Amino acid sequence: MKIQTPQLPKGTRDFYPVDMRVQNHIFSVWRQAALKFGYEEYEGPIFEHLELYTGKSGEEIVSQLYNFMDKGDRALALRPEMTPTLARMVIQKGSELRKPFKWFSIPRLFRYERAQKGRLREFFQLNLDIIGTESVSAEADLISAIASMLFDFGLTENDFYIGVSSRRLLASMLEQLEVKEPNLVYPLLDKRLKMPAEDFEKELLNVGLSEEKAKKLNAFMSCTTVAEIIPSFRGVPEGRGVQELKELFELLKAGGFENCVKLDLSVVRGLAYYTGIVFEVFDKNKNMRAIAGGGRYDNLTETLGGQKITGVGFGMGDVVLADLLAERNLLSQKKSDLPVFIASFNGDMKVLFGTAAEFRKKGVACSHSLNAVKFGKQLEMANAAGAKCVVFADGEKSKDGVWEYKILSSGEQGVDSLEKILEKL
Repeated sequence: MKIQTPQLPKGTRDFYPVDMRVQNHIFSVWRQAALKFGYEEYEGPIFEHLELYTGKSGEEIVSQLYNFMDKGDRALALRPEMTPTLARMVIQKGSELRKPFKWFSIPRLFRYERAQKGRLREFFQLNLDIIGTESVSAEADLISAIASMLFDFGLTENDFYIGVSSRRLLASMLEQLEVKEPNLVYPLLDKRLKMPAEDFEKELLNVGLSEEKAKKLNAFMSCTTVAEIIPSFRGVPEGRGVQELKELFELLKAGGFENCVKLDLSVVRGLAYYTGIVFEVFDKNKNMRAIAGGGRYDNLTETLGGQKITGVGFGMGDVVLADLLAERNLLSQKKSDLPVFIASFNGDMKVLFGTAAEFRKKGVACSHSLNAVKFGKQLEMANAAGAKCVVFADGEKSKDGVWEYKILSSGEQGVDSLEKILEKL
């Protein structure tokens, strides 16, 4: 029987070394940016009890999961997101955790959905969360971290913007308009910018709004500043949703991020999840899916059976981010950062292994040929490995703690101690 050639599962990726260097660059910028803002790293299991996700999102979420029964007849699922795991961890530790706290994680996630540009079935995601404070300073901290992080990747204010809205504010507006089925309206608000204004108003009529209320809601959704919002409320000029947005924009201005952020009431996010300020990050041309998204979730731990603990967080997937960075030529395809490749004029493997061991004891990363090949071939291997320097282990002048060397980028050659050679790199 002919053996079928193995295929990559749909919606997943292989990371060859050149791809892994790109991926590690993304992880490194993520991690350093989170640490720069004082977040601590955490992790959880790659699978959880299925009820953790149905408890948060309802039974309909099962169709989007990789779920299975284990050998103990327990219903489990590969994690599709990190926040339920975080909520479970917070519930389990309860009062032992000093609040507020700031955590981050870079989990591998799985979702069973149609693979398409910007969306895969297996992906990585940066999660930043602040637990245990109702202050809008938490939202400001998260949004500042997002902007700072994107700057660290080399993006500018001309490449992205962060759209900010408020579920509390939208709920207040729908309550004022006496909308009887708000859950039918929220999905339309989320799609508003993708349709002409007339079509949006027609859709509102279809879910029970009068023509007058549809026009008022459309006008409200067109507001681009907090000041424009206030006249929309009869007798409630300073409602909590408005106040939170005003304070948020003031804090972001104080931090120097005001040019990255704008009011975007079409940002709605998950229906049963977010309770306050919500936000999404888009490329300025809006050619891609959202780069990141998040907001305040004050009821999640209570929904999952614990005490009510406030939280705010966001997730940034690696797929859309990598697409944006590649489009802006900000993902270098450079070779590895191997400092030293050790070569032997005589192809002496014992000399190579002995020298490599000596270098590594000094904390120097190095490599060498694994076969006795000609010297020219070894230089080719050094270039292919991305080495910065070739050290000649058995050169005539390589003795008594000094080594013959060649720096590949400049062609400089000489004889010096290993420490001095490394300084030149």
